[in-house]
Amino acid sequence: MPAVTDVAEDLAVAAVAGYLATKAMEPVSMRLYELESEEDRQHEDAVRPGPPYELAAKKIAASLEAELHGRALERASLAMHYELALSWSPVYGVLRRTRDIHPALAGLGTGAAMSLVADEAMAPLLGYSAPNRAYPLATHLRGFLAHLVFGLAVAATTETLWGLRGRRP
Repeated sequence: MPAVTDVAEDLAVAAVAGYLATKAMEPVSMRLYELESEEDRQHEDAVRPGPPYELAAKKIAASLEAELHGRALERASLAMHYELALSWSPVYGVLRRTRDIHPALAGLGTGAAMSLVADEAMAPLLGYSAPNRAYPLATHLRGFLAHLVFGLAVAATTETLWGLRGRRP
């Protein structure tokens, strides 16, 4: 069983990796969006009930009998965006520490799982997006590819930090 300090260090590494991976993923997602057809972009905009992180922040606030507006809503939405990344990035460490799996495959698995679970399953289920069938295929492909970048960036960051600390599996 790993020591508490090892687990704490892995969680700290995962937090850094999740933050940096989000920063790597965002421009890729935007570039892929720009490459989509105008028709697909308009279709997505027409069916999308709003930014998913904003919808999540509003729903969570409402469950606490609170309302968010303006700058508070912007901050809460951004917090939701990064919270998802920070809560998902430890998946990579668990894969690497419990399975004999190559870092790139663990990264791709982490990103793919995040896309399928968070974007494709949980977001529509919780009302943070329209039902999956409402979106054009390009929307799903963009999200999946962007999350693969997220997973690979988590892998690169984690492996680098583990290497610096002499803690690779």
